[in-house]
Amino acid sequence: MVLLENDSFLTELTRLFQKCRTSGSVAITLKKYDGRTKPVPRKGHPGNYEPADNKCLLRASDGKKKISTVVSSKEVIKFQMAYSNLLRAHMDGLKKKDKKSKSKKTKATQ
Repeated sequence: MVLLENDSFLTELTRLFQKCRTSGSVAITLKKYDGRTKPVPRKGHPGNYEPADNKCLLRASDGKKKISTVVSSKEVIKFQMAYSNLLRAHMDGLKKKDKKSKSKKTKATQ
């Protein structure tokens, strides 16, 4: 997994979307990040660790290539605007969901 800066993460994410446009998918995850790289022990030390700054960890993968970035609370608004524009630009290849007619449902229940 490659940890990138925010701007380079967005450019690499654009490349992932373009590569997977015809076939394939891109999985994106988002979670709170406290800066720890090692797991917390279960017993012994109490969990009184408080991060100085709230951060988010974003990960993206196409199955072969994995990228990630950490966004601090100071940069969230700028990153969110760029990220939402990127998603809107590349969400046009989605397949429409097939709607089943109500008449078929009512016939099946009778």
